[in-house]
Amino acid sequence: MNLGVENPSVLWLCLLALLPFIRNPFQAVAYPFADVLPPDAVSLWLERGLRGAGAVAILALVFGLAGLYRPEQSLERTGSGANVVLLLDRSRSMDDSFAGKSPAGGEASKSAIAERLLTQFLAERKNDRVGVAAFSTSPLFVLPLTDNREAVLAAVRASARPALAQTHMGKGLAMALSYFEGPSASSSGMVLLVSDGAAVLDAQTEALLRKSFTEKNIRLYWIFLRSKGNAGLFEAPANPDEDNAQSRPERYLHLFFNGLGTPYQAYEAENPESVRQAMADINRVENKPFRYTERIPREDGQGVCYTIAALALTVLALAKYMEVRPWPAR
Repeated sequence: MNLGVENPSVLWLCLLALLPFIRNPFQAVAYPFADVLPPDAVSLWLERGLRGAGAVAILALVFGLAGLYRPEQSLERTGSGANVVLLLDRSRSMDDSFAGKSPAGGEASKSAIAERLLTQFLAERKNDRVGVAAFSTSPLFVLPLTDNREAVLAAVRASARPALAQTHMGKGLAMALSYFEGPSASSSGMVLLVSDGAAVLDAQTEALLRKSFTEKNIRLYWIFLRSKGNAGLFEAPANPDEDNAQSRPERYLHLFFNGLGTPYQAYEAENPESVRQAMADINRVENKPFRYTERIPREDGQGVCYTIAALALTVLALAKYMEVRPWPAR
């Protein structure tokens, strides 16, 4: 185990731990004819134990003063699940219901439904490392890949807050892909995109996304929250003049994703039940063994040192209290 101290200059005080072995902390009592008594192994080991407790107390206090700590570590682990980046739409339309209007009469907004079902989805996937990103007019970095489930759930709950502006997905996707740096992050990596719309991607953004998806081999899932009146992802328009990226941005983004050369699956969800079914399908497919690197933050050891010192001193104090004292001479 790697350990360090903040103030190594005080470590010379460790020499004081020799004092209990040099001088007996208890009062010596002379008894006549003690040499004729048989050796007492219990007393011998009790004396050694008390001297050791004194040394431990001194060492623990010195290392506490020195600021003992365990430095940050990186451990390679094997889990069953995936590295998942949740990419959440934070445009104003997410505050509407599936009917395409402000929620009324017990209806829930699309963002509230997504938040509730994502929470259930994460509860069933306890071994995933999850990162959270969002997008509206600009991309929003929310949380890096982590196995801290409380932090992830808090980030997901925040997605149900009132939304911001428009749907500009390209930069959001680029940010989501930036989470997968290094072999441990890109192994078994997937982006789960939850959005109710799309925007036209320029040629430069398309080239960047195509290159990143191909190099990192990231799987992409799109849960498209289809509002009432939206043409959807799969159906071509009856009028050929309307079959273009400006009129049908969601359909053309779907076609772009299909041509990435990386695993991709789209789901059209028109109600909470279809959203739940889409997440259940993803949960079933994305549950494979994968290797990842876990970063363990620096851990302060001063509290442990002072606790050990307190326990050792308590033992010595009890022993001193129980010490037999000779009668005063008359």
